[in-house]
Amino acid sequence: MADHTQRASLPPSRRAPRLAAGRARALGLPTRGTTNANRLRRVDRWLVATQVARLRDAARPLVVDLGYGASAVTTLELVDRLAPEIDRLEVVGLEIDPLRVAAVAEQRDPPRVDFRLGGFELAGLRPVLVRAFNVLRQYDEESAARAWDTMRGALAPGGLVVEGTCDEWGRRATWVALDEDGPLTLTLAARVSDLERPSDLAERLPKALIHHNVPGQPVHAFLSAFDAGWAAAAGLSTFGPRQRWAAACESLADQGWPLVGPARRWRHGEVSVRWSAVAPV
Repeated sequence: MADHTQRASLPPSRRAPRLAAGRARALGLPTRGTTNANRLRRVDRWLVATQVARLRDAARPLVVDLGYGASAVTTLELVDRLAPEIDRLEVVGLEIDPLRVAAVAEQRDPPRVDFRLGGFELAGLRPVLVRAFNVLRQYDEESAARAWDTMRGALAPGGLVVEGTCDEWGRRATWVALDEDGPLTLTLAARVSDLERPSDLAERLPKALIHHNVPGQPVHAFLSAFDAGWAAAAGLSTFGPRQRWAAACESLADQGWPLVGPARRWRHGEVSVRWSAVAPV
C-alpha cells in the first residue's frame, strides 16, 4: 500500500484508465485517514443551506463522500444532515484503501448509505453532489487540477463538486464549488473567535490557490482587503467576533468583491466569493 506521506501525483489524463472488466480504476493515493466527529460540520451546514434544491430536483439524489478516512463518522453525519431535507437520498462513501472499506462494512445500509472502493474517478458513479475534503493536500498543483477534471467529468448533469480542506477539529475550512465547466466559488468558513485575522485561513486554501497567495495575485488582494475590513471593524469586537466578521464581509461587498449568497451566511463565520475574482493570473 502506498505511504500516505508520499508526494502524490496523478498520471496525465489522456484517457480514462480502465480495468479489463471495464470498471474505472481507482485513482489516487490513500490519505492519512484521520478524522473526528463533527469535523466537516461547516461544509455540511453550507451544503444544507445551498444545495438542497439541486438534490431535490435530481432524478436520483446521489451524493458521494470521497475519502472518508479511517472512520465512517463524517459520512454518517452527512447522511443525517441531508436526509431530513431530501427524499430518496443516497450517500456513497468512497475510499481508495480497501481495508478502510472493509472496516466500515457494518455501517452499510444501502441505498441510504453505502461504502465502496474508489478514488477520483468516483467508482463509475454519476453523483449530483461530491464532497471531497482533505484529499488533495498531498498532491502537487498540476495533479490536483487533473483530479478536479476527473471528478467533474464523472458528475451527473447539473452536478457539483465541493473540494476543500479543514483543520483536524473543523474550526477553519475553505472549499471550492465546481460544476462540469469549472470552479464557481471559493468559500471561507471558521470559528471566528479563534482567528487573529481572516488571512489566518490562508493555510487552508485549496491547492489551486495556496501557492498563489503572494502580492500581485487576486487571492492575496482578497485576503488583504478582508484583513483591512476586519481591522476597521475592531470596535465591533465588544458585540462578538461574528459581528466583526460580518462587518468585514460587508466592507468586501462595498469594495466590489463579488460575494455570493445572502448576507445572513456571514453570521455563521462564512463567506463565498466568485472564483473568477480570486483565480490565479
